[in-house]
Amino acid sequence: VQLVESGGGLVQPGGSLRISCAASGFTFSSATLNWYRQAPEKTREWVAGITPGGKTPYANSVKGRFTISRDNAKNMLYLQMNNLKSEDTAVYYCWASAGASGVWGQGTTVTVSS
Repeated sequence: VQLVESGGGLVQPGGSLRISCAASGFTFSSATLNWYRQAPEKTREWVAGITPGGKTPYANSVKGRFTISRDNAKNMLYLQMNNLKSEDTAVYYCWASAGASGVWGQGTTVTVSS
């Protein structure tokens, strides 16, 4: 069971970025998937989720700016981030409801700075 994030980088305020999470080792289409983030010196926080049926709740801080999506044929999870702000700077992690307590990826770093 493995999750591997990619696509992080440096982006200017107001810019856009899409990060990805490649999954393997479990039945992807049946899993609930989430994005979390952890900013420097802060606790990890939930960002967005997507259920097997396609429901997509968002944290208030990103609602209207971020879009979570999944491609079950490719076992891929995505997070499209628009109108990025400096406070979005963090390590972003994907999580899947696989195994006894879920599985985490290793994280990808997003830095929003001019």
